[in-house]
Amino acid sequence: MQQDILINWSPQETRVAVIENGAVQEMHIERPLERGLVGNVYLGKVTRVLPGMQSAFIDIGLDRAAFLHVADVWQKHAEGEAPPPRQSQPLVPIERQVFEGQALMVQVIKDPIGTKGARLSTQISIAGRLLVFLPQDEHVGVSQKIPPGEREALRSRLQALVGEKATGGGGGFILRTNGEDASDAELAEDIAYLRKAWARTKDASLRLPPASLLHEDLNLLQRVLRDLVGEQTQTIRIDSKEQSEKLRAFGQEFMPSAVAKLQHYKGERPIFDLFGVEEEIARALGRRVDLKSGGYLIVDQTEALTTVDVNTGGYVGARNFDDTIFKTNLEAAQAIARQLRLRNLGGIIIVDFIDMAREDHREAVLGEFRKQLGRDRVKTMIGGFSQLGLVEMTRKRTRESLAHMLCEPCALCHGSGQVKTPRSVSYDILREILREARQFNPREFRIVASPNVVELFLDEESQHLAGLSDFIGKPISLQAESAMGQDQYDIVLL
Repeated sequence: MQQDILINWSPQETRVAVIENGAVQEMHIERPLERGLVGNVYLGKVTRVLPGMQSAFIDIGLDRAAFLHVADVWQKHAEGEAPPPRQSQPLVPIERQVFEGQALMVQVIKDPIGTKGARLSTQISIAGRLLVFLPQDEHVGVSQKIPPGEREALRSRLQALVGEKATGGGGGFILRTNGEDASDAELAEDIAYLRKAWARTKDASLRLPPASLLHEDLNLLQRVLRDLVGEQTQTIRIDSKEQSEKLRAFGQEFMPSAVAKLQHYKGERPIFDLFGVEEEIARALGRRVDLKSGGYLIVDQTEALTTVDVNTGGYVGARNFDDTIFKTNLEAAQAIARQLRLRNLGGIIIVDFIDMAREDHREAVLGEFRKQLGRDRVKTMIGGFSQLGLVEMTRKRTRESLAHMLCEPCALCHGSGQVKTPRSVSYDILREILREARQFNPREFRIVASPNVVELFLDEESQHLAGLSDFIGKPISLQAESAMGQDQYDIVLL
């Protein structure tokens, strides 16, 4: 598999497209104004200790003071042991651990929300591509999401590598889920990167004054080298010379193996036009995904889960109906796996393939689906066909979906995707006028509504409108307002 990475940079936005075998597979977007603070490490200054709340306010240089609770204050434990669960630790009162005016290294674990400041912890952790570094601990652990039977072998491998690299400093490490299949060379590279990052953070804490930023989680450009580049990556093309030089300097220090793949794109055409990325983004925001065979998918993203419905559409190319369904489902399995990555859909996902009568067809479709999902860098779990013929799966949420990042709920339908028909709205208006006529005695009622609704009253519903006017004994006038949504209206009493 050949992979290329395209980077479109502007001061307002960084966009990254991952291209595999000529097709867009992933989109990553970051806007500086919307970047969170989670993961950032600061040298804070304690401004106030509140024993009654077992909390302290810390100045980290933001508009509002940040918040440190006693449960988030790191406590030392025996060397080599795993940190005990927070709720099982006997908590030392916060007034005995911090004092006003103290300089304290802290990390943001929750962004500021509304009037609340950021939430902090004194337990520092620095995330790499495959590992998480815990500079205050000596424990070597493995993510609980990795199957229990594999954890011990992975822990032993990681312990050996950490021991070999001990000259770079101590600290504990936790293997992340996406490091489960990593080679020793990749793990060793991540260990070296994390220890370098911590050394720079520690050095900054000795040089800089309180309320200074010591370590910032990598921006999207840097995460391209850390998280997206692999052996299959052929090129990384970026359309900004300045950012290309910055990325090259970063790569030479932390990821030398990726620097050779970095290229500055100098072409006149916009870089995303090379592979039709803009068109792919537009299609990824729609519900319908057309398949080459003539079939199509309907993708619906809700708060609870995402559903994908497969339809044959106009495909009638196979010899018989069973083969038509089978070939449509096979193509859909490939397209669905790609759409999940491209749209970055996470959580529970339900796929409704077209019903197949033959067991071997179901197994072949499921096998193809698993094969395509195996290319996803995000962890997925998939079950078989349920009794209702549905395939249930989960995909780990790593960031906001593409639609949530680029779109907002419609002001007219409030995110439902539907509005009432003009006829339904007209009947609502008639009922509303009848209610108003029983409470008030105006000279005239005026309906202010969208042009579609007013047109209906003038045509098909004119008889009903005239009948209501006779019944209440008042004239009813109409006023079209183009700025109004189809299901919006006002009843004005004159």
